[in-house]
Amino acid sequence: MTEKIDAAVIKLIQDVNEMTLKRMNEPYHVAEKTNYNDLVTTVDKENERFIDQQLEIIDPGCRILSEEGFGTHNLTSLSGHVWIVDPIDGTLNFVRQHDNFGIMLALYVDGQPTLGYIMDCVNRRLYHGSRGQGVYVNEKRSEPPVSLDLHHGLVAISSPLILSNVHNLPAVAQAASGLRMYGSAAKEMIGVLSGELVAYISHLRPWDLAAGRVLAEELGLVVKSIDGTTPDVLSSNLVLVATTQASEDIAKITG
Repeated sequence: MTEKIDAAVIKLIQDVNEMTLKRMNEPYHVAEKTNYNDLVTTVDKENERFIDQQLEIIDPGCRILSEEGFGTHNLTSLSGHVWIVDPIDGTLNFVRQHDNFGIMLALYVDGQPTLGYIMDCVNRRLYHGSRGQGVYVNEKRSEPPVSLDLHHGLVAISSPLILSNVHNLPAVAQAASGLRMYGSAAKEMIGVLSGELVAYISHLRPWDLAAGRVLAEELGLVVKSIDGTTPDVLSSNLVLVATTQASEDIAKITG
């Protein structure tokens, strides 16, 4: 059953990506959500409506948690088939850069991370995988990244955490080879999955975390809240995604 769903969702996210790249070069409306850095566009909303409608066809009876609120209302549990949707991750980058943004989908079955998809939109690279079946970039299977330590790798940490010195994270950045900030959970998750980063730390909402968790855990990476607990996919969490070695190094610094 999940194999049939997987094939249909791969085509869906590829189609949505082509729609998104086309719409990026056409007029669209931009609005602020919580502040001038937190944007939503008509493209986000168009994508979400279309994705949600198609998921209900592909996986009848599923429930959907999606960023702009067009999915299932009052979703409080992960029982059954639950899809978690980010129609454009990195909307500010989409608007200002026309680059460094993604689309993310994930399926959780009775709470278990089951299918994950992260589309690197501009580069047309789809990172996808399923529980126990490996992770692929388009059609090529990915190998788990080398478990480098913090000192020998780059880290991505969201800027508010650095500026506010949350959990001693500036010291984590100083202990790493370097600090990178892409402004998109999709791009930063891809960085850890591909081995370009040894760690990513950010405050993540369900649609920021769900797909990356599926793929990261399948590759043997650590996914946990900064305090060491398992993150709740239905709520916001301060999350660390890292190699095993970098995770241990970071734990020593953040205490």
